[in-house]
Amino acid sequence: MSDRQAGGPGPGRRVVFLGSPEFAVPALRALAERYDVVEVITQPDRPAGRGRRLQEPPVKAAARELGLPVWQPERLAGREARERLQALRPDCGVVVAYGELLRPSLLAIPPRGFVNVHASLLPVHRGASPVAAAILDGDAETGVTIMLLDEGMDTGPILAQERTPIRADDTRGVLEARLAELGADLLTRVLPGWLAGEVVARPQQHEQATYSGRLEREDARIDWARPADYLERLCRAMDPWPGAYTTWEGSNLKIWRGEAAPGGEGAAPGTVAPEPGPAAVVTGQGRLRLVTVQPAGKRPLPAEEFVRGRPRFIGARLGS
Repeated sequence: MSDRQAGGPGPGRRVVFLGSPEFAVPALRALAERYDVVEVITQPDRPAGRGRRLQEPPVKAAARELGLPVWQPERLAGREARERLQALRPDCGVVVAYGELLRPSLLAIPPRGFVNVHASLLPVHRGASPVAAAILDGDAETGVTIMLLDEGMDTGPILAQERTPIRADDTRGVLEARLAELGADLLTRVLPGWLAGEVVARPQQHEQATYSGRLEREDARIDWARPADYLERLCRAMDPWPGAYTTWEGSNLKIWRGEAAPGGEGAAPGTVAPEPGPAAVVTGQGRLRLVTVQPAGKRPLPAEEFVRGRPRFIGARLGS
């Protein structure tokens, strides 16, 4: 039975939630069952898609479904933000991929601070794209960290961590969804002890920190001089957005899935070689067998189907 069903949350259970993307939704839903979420703060609606229509953040849609109040400031700064948070009298804040660093004046408002759910095993992969970074680096495992926010970028002390293996076929989208559920579960297990003063935060080992920047479309451009196993990971790390891509005959060609294979010696990187099967592209080390591709303006399709209707593709030089 949730606190709401039992007649409302007790003292020390007022939470303000900050989050924006789909990754943050499981944590919001879990909190709403157990705590008094006094306000949900999320990013403003932004233009998206080909029609550039305004699209609301997934957290806003979830909050509306849950009947929670929503605030969408352009920037969470200044006197208005400070006074609004103070008026809410939160015991704690929970931040999950909100999209903005909080200033010290805001961090000091809740007595138990702001708790953050981060999609990596900190201090590794701090920053905006930890899941893509873990896949690209070939990490065997990743996980979620529950931490206390400070003024830095993912530098605060750690409350708890949970690990999960990275599977050979994990795309970023699939792995993020798994980590979102893992983070929500760990948050609900840790937060009661933190609010009660029973959990002790431990400092990060800052000398071991690595960083991941915000993903840009150019990050998904395939450099065929890189090894095939790296490019296989690039395809998974850039799925669902922006999609790893190369060029052929002046148009973009997305490679949604590829498989690293040996061979390719003596040919220039980017050369499409015939395969038993569809085709493989020579890389700086080995070949990348094409599995699923998407021509510009078309749907994704099996590489075999793509090659069948385009005989000039075999022997072409991609990305040149």
